[in-house]
Amino acid sequence: MAILIVVAWRMHSPGKGAEGDTTDHVTNVAPATVVAASVGAASTTVYAHNLELRKGPQFRIYVRWLRGEMQTTRPGVPPSLDSEDSFVFHIDRGLVHANLGDLETYLNSKMAPRSPLSHVTLRGEGDQVKLSGTLRKVMPLPVEVVGTISPAPNGRVHVHVDKINVLKVPMKGLLGGLSVEVADVVGSTPVPGVEVKDNDIYLDPTKLLPPPHIRGQISSVTLQAPDVVVTYGSTAPDDEKELAQWHNFLRLRGGKVRFGHLLMEPADLTLIDASNDAWFDLDLASYRQQLVKGYSRMTPDNGLEMYLPDVGKGMPSGAISLDTLRDRKRPLPQPEK
Repeated sequence: MAILIVVAWRMHSPGKGAEGDTTDHVTNVAPATVVAASVGAASTTVYAHNLELRKGPQFRIYVRWLRGEMQTTRPGVPPSLDSEDSFVFHIDRGLVHANLGDLETYLNSKMAPRSPLSHVTLRGEGDQVKLSGTLRKVMPLPVEVVGTISPAPNGRVHVHVDKINVLKVPMKGLLGGLSVEVADVVGSTPVPGVEVKDNDIYLDPTKLLPPPHIRGQISSVTLQAPDVVVTYGSTAPDDEKELAQWHNFLRLRGGKVRFGHLLMEPADLTLIDASNDAWFDLDLASYRQQLVKGYSRMTPDNGLEMYLPDVGKGMPSGAISLDTLRDRKRPLPQPEK
């Protein structure tokens, strides 16, 4: 999915060369290096189902399901929900969708790196992605890049550039006069997370997309318009159909996790969609705003379940606050039945 961001970013850039039973006793900055857990340190297992995870205000991914670990990026410091770059979700198995329309919106937003390529459009045809836009150089030029995507080692995405069209003329017909190559399109000094070899581009999504970051060995990348579908690890044919029936949630279990003023050890925290929507709209950058509109409860095993409304929506009649505590006549908010 990161081809779409990189090509728009670097094209002539100016100035810079689950398993089912999860109840089992169930800004745009490059991430820091993931810190390996010390010997004997407990890890935090992460499960998620039907999770619409916002990565900044202009982009989101759709986690149909996943199982993996929440890994810290800071030595000796537990991951914190209040700091999206303090952790990486390392996926062992999972299925993640990225909508081409969302990617297009991100590329045309102010959140994306500045580029002379404007009015970007994206579409998928078969196993190819087509990115087009207007390149402002000496004069506005319509540009189209056609590429085939596939998985690469170390969680990267391989993009083979099949064709570059300028003014609807195949670039191959102009190579003799212009000597234009893929490296010229990407930039003489590719951004971190981008490696160019001949007509092949290798992308590291964790360095190219906003946090929270997801890492893992990608087993397949396919186009199922209007989505790019990324599969991590080995999955069975019926996994998505079966697990999509679970209610929407994000669950953290084991290890240490910090959120707000609290440090949970061992972690046993579940964020649950309080609606019956198809996806749990979760913005970790501002999850507290969702949390104060929801409610929580302790489980018999001393775990904590937090029921959150979708971003920008409310639920019950209000939230417990200091004003509620000061006024005994003020009724407590009641969860929806």
